[in-house]
Amino acid sequence: MNVPKTYKNYVNGEWVESRSGRVFENRNPAAKNEVVGIFQQSDAQDVALAAEAAAEAFPKWRLVPAPRRAEILYRAAQALQERKEALARDMTREMGKVLLEARGDVQEGIDMAYYMAGEGRRLYGQTTPAELPDKFAMSVRMPLGVCALITPWNFPVAIPSWKILPALVCGNTVVIKPAEDTPLSCHHFVKILAEAGLPRGVINLVTGFGEEAGEALLAQPAVRMVSFTGSTAVGRRVSEVCAASFKRSHLEMGGKNIILVMEDADLDLAVDGTVWGAFGTTGQRCTAASRVAVHKKVYREFLERLVDRAQALRVGNGLDPAVQVGPLINQDQLGTVQEYVQVGLNEGARLLCGGHPLQEGDYASGFFFEPTVFADVAPQMRIAQEEIFGPVVSVIPCDGLESAIEIGNGVPYGLSSAIYTQDVNKAFVAMRDMYTGIFYVNSSTIGAEIHLPFGGTNRTGNGHREAGVATLDTFSEWKSIYVDFSGKLQRAQIDN
Repeated sequence: MNVPKTYKNYVNGEWVESRSGRVFENRNPAAKNEVVGIFQQSDAQDVALAAEAAAEAFPKWRLVPAPRRAEILYRAAQALQERKEALARDMTREMGKVLLEARGDVQEGIDMAYYMAGEGRRLYGQTTPAELPDKFAMSVRMPLGVCALITPWNFPVAIPSWKILPALVCGNTVVIKPAEDTPLSCHHFVKILAEAGLPRGVINLVTGFGEEAGEALLAQPAVRMVSFTGSTAVGRRVSEVCAASFKRSHLEMGGKNIILVMEDADLDLAVDGTVWGAFGTTGQRCTAASRVAVHKKVYREFLERLVDRAQALRVGNGLDPAVQVGPLINQDQLGTVQEYVQVGLNEGARLLCGGHPLQEGDYASGFFFEPTVFADVAPQMRIAQEEIFGPVVSVIPCDGLESAIEIGNGVPYGLSSAIYTQDVNKAFVAMRDMYTGIFYVNSSTIGAEIHLPFGGTNRTGNGHREAGVATLDTFSEWKSIYVDFSGKLQRAQIDN
């Protein structure tokens, strides 16, 4: 019998146990009997030690030239690339997504590490002519201090990379608490950064539960900003706690994303995009395509093709190369998806396929659910308004582009949307009028690239962005500098 490995927190450059000695198990959602690892159940005491270490490291780290900080990130990128397959396999074991997608998740971390390493030689500010003679004006970026990062389980390398790497290149120090369902991937990521040469205390990892470690991290006086990705309900809590002590907060929360399928769409392509958007990562993406508004002229044909494809998808353990849809993350999420299927039936939506957990035979050991398609969904039904985070898609008939856009914008969220059409005019109207942070033409709602801003509107976020150069604004402050070499007092607008 294999004894599961015990993993420790990383605090002030050392791998340490929790002060209480408490631990928790990380289990494979495709095989509940498999313990992937044992992790530290951190509490306020552990969080305080990590925050203190980060605060002590900050004064020296902020003065390390940004190109030198970036060289460490570059070395980490190389190590991530070398270990990509091992990292992906461990990710599939702890999170469940199919191996192909896990490789993509790690690749996103690699891409972000190389990209942010490049920013170490940029971090551009502005120089501008001053209003007065013999005066120079410019702006520079300043780091914030200790950044608390709280990350979800669905992208356990990609999302930590979106937060850790720009925070570090800007000169901040970090305490990260990954989701309790996927601590192993974050452990690997932090270990690689430590091996790449980060000084003691610059990056700190505490594992544990949100109610204990997460809350303690929010309350830490040494923390100057909190970057959180997760549910809107928890994001509201983060915002409220940060507001009380004037901490900066960056929130990435829910989505209820839509694909608009027009009457002139390439239906095969639109179905491809819907299957990928709705059932990729078992629907456990904030950008998942959980709604499709389809023009009535092609509605019936679209549904037939979509149902055929959904029923043909192979569900199972993500390490099996033939599997296309892995398990849900845990029993709670399985229960949530079941509840929403019942909600849809009670609301009068028509269940065309799926709708049930898979619990027999090979499925008995995991949290598996059938790919599910609802038809004849009204825009105001709960299944068309609320984030389900599972393999459930709601298909809504529409009369044309204007009504499709109205349906698309008629939810509390605004993360991602897409249109399938051969009409460039329709594409540009939808591009302009869909109020989402991300928009695709003839592609699904998932597939963002790291060199463009990632984030959404309304209840999806609080105005900040991840990825691209936009994320540097999340992890730095602007300082405007005026150098007067006139040798006399010049009173700006008064003397101008």
